[in-house]
Amino acid sequence: MDKDHRDDFTFARLSDIKLPVTFRISQLEGNRKPRTFTEVLENPDLKFHGAQSSTLSDLYVICQLIADNKPLTIPFRTSFKAFKNAYIWNEWITLPIRYCDLPLSAQITFTVWDIAGPRSAAPVGGTTFRLFGKKWTLRRGKHRLLLWPGIEADGSVESTTPSKIPGTTDEMGRLEKLVKKYERGDLPKSEWLDKLTFRKMEEIHAAETQKSENLFLYIDLPRFDFPVIFSEPESLANPASTSALPPPSLPPPPQTPTQPTNTLFTTDNNYLWSIIDPEIARENPVEDKHRRLVRSHRSGPYDRELKPNAKDRDNIGDILNYAPSQPLSPEEKDLIWKFRFHLARDKRGLTKFLKAVTWRDPSEVKQAVEELLPQWTEIDTDDALELLGPGTVDSRVRAFAVKQLMRADDEELLLYLLQLVQALKFESAATDQRSSRSVTNAISYDDSGLTDFLISRGVKNNWLGNRLYWYLMVEVALEDKVISKMYGRVVFKFMNKILEVENGSDRRELLRRQGQLVETLAKRARELRTSKDSSIKKRERLQAFLADSKNNLSSMAPLPLPLNAQIEITGIIPEKSSVFKSAMYPLLLCFQCSDGSEYPVIFKDGDDMRQDQLVLQMFTLMDRLLRQENLDLKLTPYGVLATGPMQGMAQFVPSKTIAAIVSEFGNVQSFLRANNPDEGSVGTWGIEPGVIDTFVRSCAGYCVVTYLLGVGDRHLDNLLVASDGHFFHVDFGYILGRDPKPFPPAVKVCKEMVDGMGGTQSTHYMRFKSFCFTAFTILRKSANLILNLVALMVDANIPDINKHRDVHEQIQEKFRLDLTEEEAIKHFEMLLNETSYFTVMLDRIHDLTQQYWRT
Repeated sequence: MDKDHRDDFTFARLSDIKLPVTFRISQLEGNRKPRTFTEVLENPDLKFHGAQSSTLSDLYVICQLIADNKPLTIPFRTSFKAFKNAYIWNEWITLPIRYCDLPLSAQITFTVWDIAGPRSAAPVGGTTFRLFGKKWTLRRGKHRLLLWPGIEADGSVESTTPSKIPGTTDEMGRLEKLVKKYERGDLPKSEWLDKLTFRKMEEIHAAETQKSENLFLYIDLPRFDFPVIFSEPESLANPASTSALPPPSLPPPPQTPTQPTNTLFTTDNNYLWSIIDPEIARENPVEDKHRRLVRSHRSGPYDRELKPNAKDRDNIGDILNYAPSQPLSPEEKDLIWKFRFHLARDKRGLTKFLKAVTWRDPSEVKQAVEELLPQWTEIDTDDALELLGPGTVDSRVRAFAVKQLMRADDEELLLYLLQLVQALKFESAATDQRSSRSVTNAISYDDSGLTDFLISRGVKNNWLGNRLYWYLMVEVALEDKVISKMYGRVVFKFMNKILEVENGSDRRELLRRQGQLVETLAKRARELRTSKDSSIKKRERLQAFLADSKNNLSSMAPLPLPLNAQIEITGIIPEKSSVFKSAMYPLLLCFQCSDGSEYPVIFKDGDDMRQDQLVLQMFTLMDRLLRQENLDLKLTPYGVLATGPMQGMAQFVPSKTIAAIVSEFGNVQSFLRANNPDEGSVGTWGIEPGVIDTFVRSCAGYCVVTYLLGVGDRHLDNLLVASDGHFFHVDFGYILGRDPKPFPPAVKVCKEMVDGMGGTQSTHYMRFKSFCFTAFTILRKSANLILNLVALMVDANIPDINKHRDVHEQIQEKFRLDLTEEEAIKHFEMLLNETSYFTVMLDRIHDLTQQYWRT
């Protein structure tokens, strides 16, 4: 490896970089001298040259990739730019060739052109830049290229226009080498001195540019995180025939790939290689000896009486306030272990104590799990959920967490049921890999009882069991055969347990009929979606299908609705069912209930609704947390149930999008007034006060929860208002900060919402902000619970929640746990006060587009 990178322990192979070659043409520096008056008299056409102009002429750059005297790409030209004070392009060029396809002799030619009269151009200068250095390393960062005046760039192997002349270095060249060393960290940094130095360098740069007779073109190459070494997938049969360059004095690339390291430039990270340390898997004897001395088990009896002093109490308190994903340092682990018996009285201390245990030490594991864990005080639900995640391998710890969950009632358990079903994957992993692990480390891999716990609660409660059945069936239908088979065994055990209770056969028959109903609707939805009929024809076909007595859909024996087992349906009303005009053509099904009421449902096939289901589950949880603090923000007007990986149903709430309201009524207030008039109201613009109150509260609730979950793609067709004033969001295809639009606002408060409250100066808008601050403060106290629930979904194969994204970091950043309560409120107020005119423009463009498609 060359001198510049000898301290790097990780490098990348060029043959594994699948990205296109990209660089930026930055600027041209130097003095261009116009032709003399005598030369212009001798050749009058020179007066049309750009160099004779009193202003900056319209220069452009043509570049081309060449290797072995042959062009690899067509010439590329910079776009037109009107220069004012300097020749600055700052334009990125992407060539139609990948880095992995570059030969070692690859070089780029740059020629700067100027106007030379009508429809003619003259070269200002040319230069040739080699992409690889002498040691086979791909060049990166900023480069200054010498322009050879008056000629085009020569792309031959022995170029006559090299970007640098060997052995000649001016003052700017010397300073630029020092800057590169500084950026690599080879030079010590001093903040106050660096500022003075860089300011002086700018002065030197300006002075050198004024007196220099040369022209220089500046370019920027991608700054890869690691040095990139030239290599090919297979060894060259005849290296001399593929490159005219002399072989470099560099040892061949290593032949054994190791674990890839994260980088900014790829998603699969397959091209990164690391130097293998054969000792990395072994214990460090020094650290191990230190740990044994600090945690001497012979001092165990004395540790029982140890109590922390004031300083240690403060340090322990800080550690207990850490987020679930924050690791502990060795010193913090030793501190927690020292006062482990004292911490057994603190319900917050268990998760931190288990992180401090050295699980490869049988004596520590035995004391932690067999002695301390049974006497630990009861823990909260959020900590129990953390212990059921993939980081906990000992089944006795997981069993302790299950025992804590037994205290939750059915309503609370339903809030966590989706994540608990996902936690079964980690149970299976511990059991299946038991034989491959060492049995001498004292860790137990027995069944923790989570499966039996969920089944027993599902058998006792019909609607809880109904939801458990559908959560399990979604996992059974996934493509992962190993996971599918594991969940299939859980379903089999669940169905057999149902038979052991009274009327068990009838319950199994109801579940079978639910599955048959979903399958029938999915098949019909798929046919309508793929057909080329018009929306009207699709609706007629759907109504005819529902009305056909042979399908047993318009009238059926009482059946619990899969979406909500507490609703009993007796059929589907054909004339009130329809097909939505959207990409997936979801079905609007109006179910007839046994009590005489109607229950509209949206059934969608061909779209993954598990992410929507998760988001709405989190909304329900947050609504419960707020209500426990006597704050009702009307958060849950509808529900979603995924009945398969690519299908599901949602409750339909009669409402209108804000885009439709503005189009039909002009504003939200007119819409609410038309549905809820109250001429005698004071301060609510002729609208019932309760309706305005509902609108203000629900706006505040949804602003906070969509901010915390990072819900994206918010436009006026995703914001709905019901006739009773309920405001809510739909379509959660983008969460955790992902958004298809540029510069999305952190908190979505559109102008139409504010106008519905009477403007930013109204008392209702002040109440809206107060509700936002209160809700944000309350939910920050339950940040660990929300973080743990979302983290349990990482292995659920949901689009925006996967192993390649730091879910904890995405959500934890929104809670701003590093701020005090007062600082957090000020932070949220600042987000509310931000006005994004760009967002308003995007909403208008989206609205116009939707109006066009509707017509």
